[in-house]
Amino acid sequence: MTRLPIPLIDLARWRGGDPDERAALAAELDHALQESGFLLLAGHGIGADVRERIRTAARRFFVLPSARKAAYATAVGGRGWVGPGREVNSFPDETADAERPDLKESYTLGRDLRTGVAELDRVWFAENVWPAEVPELAALCTGYAHAVRRVYGELLQLSATALDLDADFFVRRTLRSPHTFNINRYPALSETGAPAEGQYRIGPHTDWGMITILDRQVGYGGLEVQAPDGTWVGAPHVPDAFTVNIGDLMARWTGNRWRSTRHRVLPPSPDAPHEELISLIMFLEADVDTVVTPLPAPIGRRGYPPVTAGDYLLERAAAATVS
Repeated sequence: MTRLPIPLIDLARWRGGDPDERAALAAELDHALQESGFLLLAGHGIGADVRERIRTAARRFFVLPSARKAAYATAVGGRGWVGPGREVNSFPDETADAERPDLKESYTLGRDLRTGVAELDRVWFAENVWPAEVPELAALCTGYAHAVRRVYGELLQLSATALDLDADFFVRRTLRSPHTFNINRYPALSETGAPAEGQYRIGPHTDWGMITILDRQVGYGGLEVQAPDGTWVGAPHVPDAFTVNIGDLMARWTGNRWRSTRHRVLPPSPDAPHEELISLIMFLEADVDTVVTPLPAPIGRRGYPPVTAGDYLLERAAAATVS
């Protein structure tokens, strides 16, 4: 049976560790991101209670009639409700199959920031849209996003240390960065009906940006990660630990030292026809005007042409959109 090294890393060791402990933790992260691109993160300090309150509030929105939710509809990459059938994830080098969209719906939020550059703010920092029917969602999600961004900053410092760079190398390049916060609802089989062949809750794909921080619920229709030999492996789960993985831009930046690994969320299963899952996902990015150029050897192992972060993210969002 194929196994993937997806270790549990305790962020408390970074926060309270001496230089030797921090170096040891950085080496563990480096190994995980080389081997699988994934890790589990404990010690982040974000309580389970706030995550469950967000899920409870989100369910109150998701159970509304589609006509009510349509008032908040948006495209992939926008702010608001991305309804069923609107998104289809795929690999960067493959054409998304609009006939087999992802079996999910999402409420999508972004970073509350104003840079003072009108076009930048229009494209990347649009106002969040909050459903009037669930007034508590705004404060819950805003607080959670701030807390996750603090964890992101620590992971960036840990990542830079793992690569023997200045500790603030990545932090300096994310001061005006956006993020996308998705509340993903994966409906039950009793609601979706039998999926088409090759249809998933989220199709096989890589993430697009820097670091993804996921709080997920386990179930029959759960997360799988692709091993280097092409087999699919169920991602481990530890209660209260986040699932963390890197995306394409971080992989490019490290010259493929670290893997942006293909993963998918399985379709709803007949073994659990009433299983509904809700995931909280934050996709954390670089400043959109950052030119990502692979770090040289011995860090980098493959060359890529330089790419502007924002251009790459927009290209991937367009590819995942069902017209």
